[in-house]
Amino acid sequence: MRWRKGPRSDNIEDRRGAGGGGSPGGFRIPMGGKRGGMGIGTIVILLVLMWLFGGNLGSLFGPGQTPQQTQQVPSQTHKTPSAGANAPASSDEMKEFISVVLGTTEEVWNNIFKKMGRQYREPTLVLFSNYVRSACGMAQSAMGPFYCPRDQKVYIDLSFYRDMKQRLGAPGDFAQAYVIAHEVGHHVQNLLGIAEQVTNARMRASKAQGNDLSVRMELQADCFAGVWGNNTQKMRNILEEGDLEEGLNAASAIGDDRMQKRSTGYVVPESFTHGSSAQRVRWFKAGLKAGDISVCDTFKARQL
Repeated sequence: MRWRKGPRSDNIEDRRGAGGGGSPGGFRIPMGGKRGGMGIGTIVILLVLMWLFGGNLGSLFGPGQTPQQTQQVPSQTHKTPSAGANAPASSDEMKEFISVVLGTTEEVWNNIFKKMGRQYREPTLVLFSNYVRSACGMAQSAMGPFYCPRDQKVYIDLSFYRDMKQRLGAPGDFAQAYVIAHEVGHHVQNLLGIAEQVTNARMRASKAQGNDLSVRMELQADCFAGVWGNNTQKMRNILEEGDLEEGLNAASAIGDDRMQKRSTGYVVPESFTHGSSAQRVRWFKAGLKAGDISVCDTFKARQL
């Protein structure tokens, strides 16, 4: 990506080194197995899967719910090997990169909302290490990036990008930008009232219907990320050779089928909440090709 000459966003809140703004601890992680325990390998897989839930914490705990803040848990117990103190030395450059990516999302969505006769409220992106307190509850860095609709903030520990490369096989700066654009896509859904509608619908739905709504929600965020890519390319000419492949690879790497296959060795389609690799790629490409949110109505699509 040719990102260095891009716009810098001021909507960055750097909480790294501040301990996340709360006591160490956070989520009660369900334990499985005959002994009621969970090895570090299983925990890592679980937490990577938790990131897959679109970075929207509500989708992990059911409609209208937030993570429980329970007894204190030492931060080193449930973090991935690359989290916190092992953050990349190039984190300052990564902060600048994220500032540019966020700045391009602001350009794109301010422009799109203006054409719609609406005003875009820019989200804040919070950088943290180890754990962080959000309006949606406490979160640990091993969960990966997420969007909290209650405070309209995107949260990310920069060490996730190394996990993305090493664990998910999705390297590259455009792949990293796609992650941010996807989370901002959830912010757009929140501003447009889509998130609230889906939450209300899921409260009345069966488990299967709720999963389907969740899949459509995530695929729309992928499509919105594609819309960002299309418009940013037109406005900034940021793409270089191989960038599109990086983005498509990232979308494919976090498909439910690939994630389930990686973690359990088998796939359960009826349990999908984010869509298959093929679906995520398809909707990301749809947004990339059209650059218009009108193609992103996954809720009316007969075939995903």
